[in-house]
Amino acid sequence: MTEPAVESDQTPRMLPQLTPQNRHFWTGGANGELLILRCRGCGRWVHPPASVCPTGDGGELVPEATSGKGTVFTFTINRHPYNPAVPLPYVIAIVELPEQKGLRFTTNIVNCAPEDVTIGMRVRVLFEQYDEIHVPVFEPDAS
Repeated sequence: MTEPAVESDQTPRMLPQLTPQNRHFWTGGANGELLILRCRGCGRWVHPPASVCPTGDGGELVPEATSGKGTVFTFTINRHPYNPAVPLPYVIAIVELPEQKGLRFTTNIVNCAPEDVTIGMRVRVLFEQYDEIHVPVFEPDAS
């Protein structure tokens, strides 16, 4: 199990619209879980959320908790004020989860100086809570 969700003191984000297909991902943080769809037929993890497994085996996709760990696959430090309400600089990263090669998603790296982020850095998930939505972000993992 990962860290519990905490209220965010950051500037509110543009939040996703919850759908039956993505609700698990955006609300799993309420239980401290990073939930990703997994095919019951072939065991493949599927993200972003989809209605069918891309392998075409017809297996049902069900939300399953991941370890909440990952590594920074790539990143950029944003220094441009696209939204003046968002403090600069901040890190936009693609994190790869260890559950499956290529299981990646875009997130932010928090709780460290942007200049300290490196490719291959081990990270763990935290959640920023905005009502029922829990946005997964990652921080350095010293363990």
